[in-house]
Amino acid sequence: MTPTPMHWKLVVDAGDPHAQADFWAAALHYTVEDHSVLIDKLLGLGAIPAEIVVDRHDRHGWRDAAAVRHPEDPHDPESGAGLGRRLLFNRVPQPEKTAKNRLHIDLHGPAGERDSEVQRLRALGAQVQTHIKEPSGEWVVMTDPEGNEFCVH
Repeated sequence: MTPTPMHWKLVVDAGDPHAQADFWAAALHYTVEDHSVLIDKLLGLGAIPAEIVVDRHDRHGWRDAAAVRHPEDPHDPESGAGLGRRLLFNRVPQPEKTAKNRLHIDLHGPAGERDSEVQRLRALGAQVQTHIKEPSGEWVVMTDPEGNEFCVH
């Protein structure tokens, strides 16, 4: 019997989960998840306090969490949660990242367009840390607006 593959998401600690979701949605050409149907239902039932909700993009969102998903992957229409490739940003109390990431994202754009992708990402708020040229390849190490490293190949 073959085991069923696990469903997973990458969770990223964030100071501002909504700003991080906006950045990564633009960086990856993903969709910011819309959880407003579930939130509005729970608010209407009195099941959650209004203090854990914010208004973002003209709809309700969770104050301490935001997520992005691949636009072609399925999602749950009631909760808005993606059921495929997904990044979830959770608010943490620490004001900023203090150490090198042990896990990072590599972005692979169209062949020959690394420099234009780096410029596009800089315009979104990313910063270039270094340009690596090795026998095994070439890439640019960047950081997102909260200092998390990622590579552009």
